[in-house]
Amino acid sequence: MKKRNNNWVYAIIVIGFAFAFFDGCNSGDINAIDNLTGSKAATTLERTIVPVPVPSTSPAIHPYDIQKFMAYGYGVWQYGAGLSCEKRLDLMPANYNGASVSKSAELLNFFAMTDVHITDEESPTEGIYFGIRNNGIISGYSPAMLYSTQMLDAAIRTINSLHKSARFDFGISLGDVANNGQYNELRWFIDVLDGKKINPDSGDKDNPIPGSGNDYQDEFQAEGLDNTIPWYSAIGNHDHFWMGTNPPTDYIRQAYTGSDILQIGDIFTAGGINRKDFYVGVVDGKTPFGSILCSGPVGSATPQQITADANRRFLSRSEWMNEFNTSSSNPAGHGFKQANILGCYAFEPNSDIPLKVIVLDDTQADNDADIHGYGHGSLDQARYAWLINELDKGQNEGKLMIIAAHIPIGVKMEGILGAFLGWSTQAAVTEANLIAKLHTYPNLIMWIAGHRHLNTVTALPSPDPVNHPEYGFWVVETSSLREFPQQFRTFEIARNSDNTVSVFATDVDPVVKEGSLAAKSRSYAIAANQIFKMQNNPSYNAELVKQLSAEMQNKIKTLGRK
Repeated sequence: MKKRNNNWVYAIIVIGFAFAFFDGCNSGDINAIDNLTGSKAATTLERTIVPVPVPSTSPAIHPYDIQKFMAYGYGVWQYGAGLSCEKRLDLMPANYNGASVSKSAELLNFFAMTDVHITDEESPTEGIYFGIRNNGIISGYSPAMLYSTQMLDAAIRTINSLHKSARFDFGISLGDVANNGQYNELRWFIDVLDGKKINPDSGDKDNPIPGSGNDYQDEFQAEGLDNTIPWYSAIGNHDHFWMGTNPPTDYIRQAYTGSDILQIGDIFTAGGINRKDFYVGVVDGKTPFGSILCSGPVGSATPQQITADANRRFLSRSEWMNEFNTSSSNPAGHGFKQANILGCYAFEPNSDIPLKVIVLDDTQADNDADIHGYGHGSLDQARYAWLINELDKGQNEGKLMIIAAHIPIGVKMEGILGAFLGWSTQAAVTEANLIAKLHTYPNLIMWIAGHRHLNTVTALPSPDPVNHPEYGFWVVETSSLREFPQQFRTFEIARNSDNTVSVFATDVDPVVKEGSLAAKSRSYAIAANQIFKMQNNPSYNAELVKQLSAEMQNKIKTLGRK
């Protein structure tokens, strides 16, 4: 479960594309027109989403008081000025300034998205009560959960619009595509990217507002990702644990497809997973604003029964990976066709460029118990050995490398935040030892991740920055697509005139049409941020400069798209 307030930040969709070179960063083609809304697609370099402060006279309300949002000024936003791109030289020698260095060629463009959290709000096992009680566990409850499929579709439409003027080499999801590890949640995610009709309704077929295309339960036609863009996925903790926190007990597993609302204890205390103190609550899909039923302590909450649905079934890790083979978009299996039992695989997106992407499952194993749940990063010996083998092969073959995983490493996590989201104390490989090993690969450019719902970039400099700066690498995190600021990130890797490489990391807000269901999602996500008083999570654009070894400088000096 993911909490974000003044003390917490938690958690994926980042989307990359080729841009024109502009003021040291890449600027999206603002003339690309979204084919649904007629609006101009743009990155945060051109414009930003700026929430309008809630009037000081407005009363405090609950996040489920959706019908009061407009009256009291919650969830209002406007466009603001573009955000500049910061040039980061953290990995370079102290005497390097790059003032006379220019971009020579484009090596790769891709998008990454993360923490989409497609949510079946009518499931009897979503942790709604904990989202409300704990004031900001957004995977438990957020009003934006009603429109998770519609926001994903808006992001895909934005990608396709931009792709018309700038080619993507590939896209990747960095995990937590589902909120609660359910079959129907994963299917809705895959089917949106495949461009199928989406019926984001489970149990009874509801129509809270008469008519079509005007409420969160209505079927809609997804556009689907342009079929010339291959897309891949990593696995997140919410994809194979109950609410991202624990392997489901037999009782929880049966509750997924039953008609009784799940009863459970305080999951933030030892043994809570095995108690039955609270009803987790459920959204009444017949109501326009998604009223909440049966939420709270047993004895005070009114018991409810709902219509059961077999499509809510929980998926194991292997079942989750296999489901990607049932897809009409490219490539077959979206990486998991060649994935081993560990949930890891590697691919090379462009045969003309010596670069490989290593997709790593760094979530905890089912037997990796921890008093603070299963939201930590972890590698067992088998996955660590696989990772080192792939890094060794890439280094020996003279290929640049990117690691794509759900959970970041080397980032600053203090206090309670670190206890719930940091590297697992039960992991066979410590975080310090992992980073030390990664610092022996000069061809490793960056580690990209989601999980914490943050737009941050962390430099992990070389242990010997004077003589061997090439051993440093970047850690780039991206925020959640479901929750504010609801962004994905684009990446361009470029070769510079001095044969360094630059990674241009740029946030993008999906284009939404005024009055659309995706626009409601944005407004609701902003309102949740305001009500929960979440820690600010600003957009962040950066040019990340990386030194290469002499061997790699020579190898790439003539490569790339001019």
